[in-house]
Amino acid sequence: MSTASAEPGPAPTPAASAPAPAPVAGGRLPGGIVSGGIALAGIGDEAAPDLPGQLDAVRELGWNRLELRTIAGVPIARLDETAFARSADRIRTAGVAVVGVASKIGDWSRPVTGDFALDLAELEVVARRCPVLGTRLVRVMSYPSGGLPEAEWGRRALSRLRELTRRAEDAGLLLALENCAGWAGDRAERMLDLVTAIDSPAFRLLFDTGNGVAYGYSSPEMLAAVIGHVAHVHVKDAVIGSDGGVGFVSPGVGTAHVAECLRMLLAHGYTGVLSIEPHLHLRPHLSGVGDPGSGDHAAFVAYGRALERLVGRIAPAEDAGRTR
Repeated sequence: MSTASAEPGPAPTPAASAPAPAPVAGGRLPGGIVSGGIALAGIGDEAAPDLPGQLDAVRELGWNRLELRTIAGVPIARLDETAFARSADRIRTAGVAVVGVASKIGDWSRPVTGDFALDLAELEVVARRCPVLGTRLVRVMSYPSGGLPEAEWGRRALSRLRELTRRAEDAGLLLALENCAGWAGDRAERMLDLVTAIDSPAFRLLFDTGNGVAYGYSSPEMLAAVIGHVAHVHVKDAVIGSDGGVGFVSPGVGTAHVAECLRMLLAHGYTGVLSIEPHLHLRPHLSGVGDPGSGDHAAFVAYGRALERLVGRIAPAEDAGRTR
């Protein structure tokens, strides 16, 4: 299966027949397109809790794409109608495309033994709001076990994700399952089992480059197994500290083999979005989503610049290799 494009928003890359825009600093093209045709974005609340701060951060980077998770500490599906409408209008006015919504569906706070109605209700709200935001992509996870045995855990996770996908397909959405919390979070074969069993164009995978360090698997090995189903990418990097804890670092500096993962994606023909999730100051699963002190504008911008440099070093070699 060919890699799906991860650019669901309303801001497509220039057509191949159009004159190429002139590169700016670091080989980056206007709007956050880098060599190889890959678009750059970021999860906004990693830069600032408030939407103006999130928009300012991508604007400083010269990007025009944003991934939404929370605004003022509130998940997108929980914003009241007035707050959501105001936010959507502000994003449009800023000329920024939303590449996806990082939902709470199936995440670390919602075990598979919990109330499925929470996820169905969230999807219903997101299905109304994604068209307003101009995106189809919704990040989901595959449910913590809630203490169930492996087989029953997997059966329930599949059942829930199949029903969610059915509704997403009806609504024109694309669910992207992240290699994070849940039954399929750390095993490529389980991710592939879900893709095969659900068998829908509305269900694909989200690959996070840094999660392998925390979960104890090789990111390049997992990516090699699932790359044909990847529709969206989060970029983070990490190291294991002397105390055994996970520390998050600039892309390419840690032990997640981010550069190798990016080379693999480019070689496979990925032309979607790389969305930075630095986790340098905000870790929703540890500190709670929307801590008013979360997010760091300067660190977010520095992280984006580091990713631009990293992709800039990798992409020309991959482009040359494809034209030989």
